[in-house]
Amino acid sequence: CILGTHHEKGAQTFWSVVNRLPLSGNAVLCWKFCHVFHKLLRDGHSNVLKDSMRYKNELSDMSRMWGHLSEGYGQLCSIYLKLLRTKMEFHTKNPRFPGNLQMSDRQLDEAGENDVNNFFQLTVEMFDYLECELNLFQTVFSSLDMSRSVSVTAAGQCRLAPLIQVILDCSHLYDYTVKLLFKLHSCLPADTLQGHRDRFLEQFRKLKDLFYRSSNLQYFKRLIQIPQLPENPPNFLRASALSEHISPVVVIPAEASSPDSEPITDLVEMDAASQSLFDNKFDDIFGSSFSCDPFNFNSQNGMSKDDKDRLIEQLYREITALKEELENFKAESARGAVQLRGRASELEAELAEQQHLKQQAQDESEFLRTELEELKKQREDTEKAQRSLTEIERRAQANEQRYSKLKEKYSELVQNHADLLRKNAEVTKQITVARQAQGDVEREKKELEDSFQRVSEQAQKKSQEQAEVLETLKRELAASRQELQVVQGTLESSTQAGAEQNTRIASLEQERDRLSQAAEQHRDEMAALQAELQQLQDTLSHEQESSRTELEMLQTQLRDKESTEQALQQRLAEEQLSLLQGTAREAERMVQDALARMEDPAHVSCTGSADCLLSRTLAASECAERLRDAHSKYLLDGTAMGSLLPCLALFAHLVSDTLLQGSATSHVAPVEPADRLLELCKQCGSEAVSYLSALQDPGTVASADCSLVMACLGQISAIGEELRPRGLDIKQEELGDLVDKEMAATAAAIETASARIEEMLSKARAGDTGVKLEVNERILGSCTGLMQAIHVLVLASKDLQREIVESGRGAASPKEFYAKNSRWTEGLISASKAVGWGATVMVDAADLVVQGKGTFEELMVCSREIAASTAQLVAASKVKADKDSANLCKLQQASRGVNQATASVVASTKAGKSQVEEKDSMDFSSMTLTQIKRQEMDSQVRVLELENQLQKERQKLGELRKKHYELAGVAEGWEEDG
Repeated sequence: CILGTHHEKGAQTFWSVVNRLPLSGNAVLCWKFCHVFHKLLRDGHSNVLKDSMRYKNELSDMSRMWGHLSEGYGQLCSIYLKLLRTKMEFHTKNPRFPGNLQMSDRQLDEAGENDVNNFFQLTVEMFDYLECELNLFQTVFSSLDMSRSVSVTAAGQCRLAPLIQVILDCSHLYDYTVKLLFKLHSCLPADTLQGHRDRFLEQFRKLKDLFYRSSNLQYFKRLIQIPQLPENPPNFLRASALSEHISPVVVIPAEASSPDSEPITDLVEMDAASQSLFDNKFDDIFGSSFSCDPFNFNSQNGMSKDDKDRLIEQLYREITALKEELENFKAESARGAVQLRGRASELEAELAEQQHLKQQAQDESEFLRTELEELKKQREDTEKAQRSLTEIERRAQANEQRYSKLKEKYSELVQNHADLLRKNAEVTKQITVARQAQGDVEREKKELEDSFQRVSEQAQKKSQEQAEVLETLKRELAASRQELQVVQGTLESSTQAGAEQNTRIASLEQERDRLSQAAEQHRDEMAALQAELQQLQDTLSHEQESSRTELEMLQTQLRDKESTEQALQQRLAEEQLSLLQGTAREAERMVQDALARMEDPAHVSCTGSADCLLSRTLAASECAERLRDAHSKYLLDGTAMGSLLPCLALFAHLVSDTLLQGSATSHVAPVEPADRLLELCKQCGSEAVSYLSALQDPGTVASADCSLVMACLGQISAIGEELRPRGLDIKQEELGDLVDKEMAATAAAIETASARIEEMLSKARAGDTGVKLEVNERILGSCTGLMQAIHVLVLASKDLQREIVESGRGAASPKEFYAKNSRWTEGLISASKAVGWGATVMVDAADLVVQGKGTFEELMVCSREIAASTAQLVAASKVKADKDSANLCKLQQASRGVNQATASVVASTKAGKSQVEEKDSMDFSSMTLTQIKRQEMDSQVRVLELENQLQKERQKLGELRKKHYELAGVAEGWEEDG
């Protein structure tokens, strides 16, 4: 069954047979079906699971039905069916797990996609899966009478046989559960995983007990080597306990290593039985007197035995004893050989475990070495921080010295100020005494007052400047002290971290020494194991002599099988040839049917497009190339039929479809191309029929060639290209040149527009004044910024297009790349034209605004139109760009710059408009009540007219946009794509 699933790549045949079995009426038959199906899920083809999912509900119904039967195999079948359904659901949810559950640690990490949520859910599903396995294990043991040797009876072995698959599944599930729990404990808090630990502990105890009980059964000892779980469960709260975990390895001895003592014992017993039977028959025929020595004529003649006869009898007895000892020795040697083979398998398993531990030790040593390098880097950073702290302290001391000097100068200034105040008091006294003096004294007084005032003002100015300098120095000193405190705190934390790192380095060095000692011990154990293995090899070399005779017999059987295989291969070649002939015959009938439908009057009303014809022709040409390659492989290897037959059927289908589509396209094409297209379709059909007829004849299979069919398809494709409508009246090979021309024209238009704006700005500065000059400068300056941003955008778009062409064209030229991606190229051309046209229109609008002939609204609309055109250019450029491209980032930044510049133009235009409107605001101070009422009515009439005109203009704008989309769709070929 397993080989059959791999042969047909599925389980359809298996289920077609199972559906005819009375599984609901025979419990033993259902039990054995479960056993076989379990093996298929583990060792069969990967499509067995897909083909079996449709029967999942039937297995559930059968499980519930057998669950009502509490005796015999009823409960066993019910639990086994639940287990199989759980296994199917687990592998459906987790397709990365194979049926036999054998995965490496890297594949296990990939199954969880490095997401802790996925690991959490996967652990829960594995717990459920293992729970079903343990339930079946316990149910089978509870249904057996363990007080008797049930494992040697047929009924007991029938129930125990499926447990081998269960043991294999449980060993892998236990190993993966332990590794996933260690991974979860490294990412999640321990309290969150308390339920997981409790459930694992319960399953660990059950599995350990069941493994121990199974290993004591005689049935399992010669079929499977069951591993033993450790005494205590793993401690998930200690991360280093993962290195102590040893994956349980289930060893299944080879079929040739089954006990040889039984056939040897049987042969000995057969020899003894045949000897006794021979003696009995001899006594019955010749009498019992001849049983001792039939050739003793002396006793028949009444004579006594001599010494020679007694010696012969003694030798006979010794020979018989030696034969028995020899047989016993052979039996014991056979049993010893079996034990040695089992011991060798155990040693191989232990060797694999030791290698695994050694690999883990190496990985941990590498990890520790990486951490040591990181600690060294941190120590270097700490030393750098200390050096910077020393530099900051030196700077702080210099600042303090500077502050002390400034403080001394400030005290001197204060003293000078006090002296001046005292002089002021003395002068005031002299003025009071000399008031009654003459006028010259008054003049002197005034002069003294003026000089005093000047001196006091100078003193006050100097004191203020010194106070400001002092305040600045105080702030700098406070900042320096704060920085010093921060650096001191950083230094203290760095010192503590350095001490901790030194402690950790010391512990890591101790751990490294311990690991090196453990590696030395492992090497010693490996040497001992190799010595023991050498002894086993010496023992096995003696057994090779006895196996030579068996080898000769197997070689004879092999020659017989080779002759049988040659006959089967010859028969297979004949069947493959008949299959090829039948497929070619059906393909020829399909093409002939298409040719007949082309002549059918009912097909005249069918029409088709040239694009559809081209797609069908391209598919047919590619299929013809694959068919030619498959035909070549078949001629080299007659068994390579798997790729030829599908290509042959697809070839007939695509050629027939191409013929019918070509005929339909000719009904709507001009007369001359239609006639040529119809004639080529008929010629292609006749060439295809000739090729398929050649494949049916064994003599012409090698000379059959589909080159003529491919040539006809190429000519049909050429006519289809002629009939295909063009979005632009440009040849495909000219698109590349046109892209470069349009981008160059756009850049030239932008430069011309920038030059015109600079010229207008110079004229405005020369001829305008006041508000008008300010408004014009602001508007033209924002327009200059917009042109510069557009220029940067065009350059970035060129760089990105060059990168796209270089990365996507491969070995082709840029022109071929543009021709291959014609739709994208036409979009670039349209976008670049729109940008150049928008720049020219905006410059004209700005010129009219500066001259006073245009409106501000027209300028705002033009700037927004340029922003839309640049957005179209950005979108067309980034369609085929890589999202991580540096040029794409530059293009996006340039697009944001264009948007900002556009907003600046709109804002400056609105500001200028508001300034002009404020300047031209109306003066209502001299108007009478009647005049104001008249103006109010005129304004209301004007508002209604403008609202009506606005509504009409909006409708007109909608119609214009609709017509623009229609014309753009025709030009870009949107209708053809649809």
